[in-house]
Amino acid sequence: MLSSSLAVLAGFGLLIWGADRFVLGAAALARNLGVSSLLIGLTIVGFGTSAPEMLVSGTAALDGSPALAVGNAIGSNIANIALILGITTLVVPLTLHSQSLKREYPLLLAASLLATGLLLDGEISRTDGIVLTAALVVAVVLVVRIGLARGPADPLAEEFAAEIPAHMPTVKAVGLFLLGLAVLLAGSKLLVWGAVDIALALGVSEMIVGLTIVAVGTSLPEMAASIASALKNEHDIAIGNVIGSNIYNLLGVLALPGLLAPTVVDPEVVSRDLPTMLALTLALPLLALLGRNCLQRWAGALLTGSFVAYLAWVALDALG
Repeated sequence: MLSSSLAVLAGFGLLIWGADRFVLGAAALARNLGVSSLLIGLTIVGFGTSAPEMLVSGTAALDGSPALAVGNAIGSNIANIALILGITTLVVPLTLHSQSLKREYPLLLAASLLATGLLLDGEISRTDGIVLTAALVVAVVLVVRIGLARGPADPLAEEFAAEIPAHMPTVKAVGLFLLGLAVLLAGSKLLVWGAVDIALALGVSEMIVGLTIVAVGTSLPEMAASIASALKNEHDIAIGNVIGSNIYNLLGVLALPGLLAPTVVDPEVVSRDLPTMLALTLALPLLALLGRNCLQRWAGALLTGSFVAYLAWVALDALG
């Protein structure tokens, strides 16, 4: 049990460090190739913050633990909104300026409804994986079109321009990208091994571990990025990290167990976890509206409290 816990902690550390280098290298390389800051932020950075979830879920599915992969995808979305946005908003109230993000939100809602509809039959099949992957391609195209429609006029473009390295040599950018990817792979392998071992030791399902321990751990890069952006007054990036990551989680991460290892889904996922995810997704614009286009500290407290309540609900169900 001790070695498993250490493996999980080491895996989390490697995922956080690796994701940061992966995104930094990829973003710098794209800028050197002439890609605009807004497109880099909406695509590469959005994908990069979901890289830990993607690699962990892919590794879990290939290692015969698809339930952990499904739990990771859904649990990460719950953690991103309730825990990460909740804590970030407690630190700094977040005001939304970007029209691009306002237009991205319907994509997140559509992705949430699609994923829920596909899982209602109690399984994630290869067909489901194909549908989610196709939807991911469509979503990326739409995100790019939304970004191009606003262009440099969008406040989000200025925030991304300030964050993406402007003078990093291409060789260094490629090196950081490859190093980050290698560290992400190593971290995901360690984390999956430790998480599966902990599930066996505690006598709980891999789905539960995926929804809780793994989901929170793989969401740590988003938490670090959102809090850092909020403290630098880059509120749109802080919110955009969560919206973009959740879209990638539902359409990209959730597709992996379907494509690699189709499996049945625990009934609790349909009755408890998917409704929780949908409720939080629907609550996000409502909280911003009540705060006059701003997520106030009271909204952060409400989101954080809802995450604690959700964990208590999961724990009670696990204890029977």
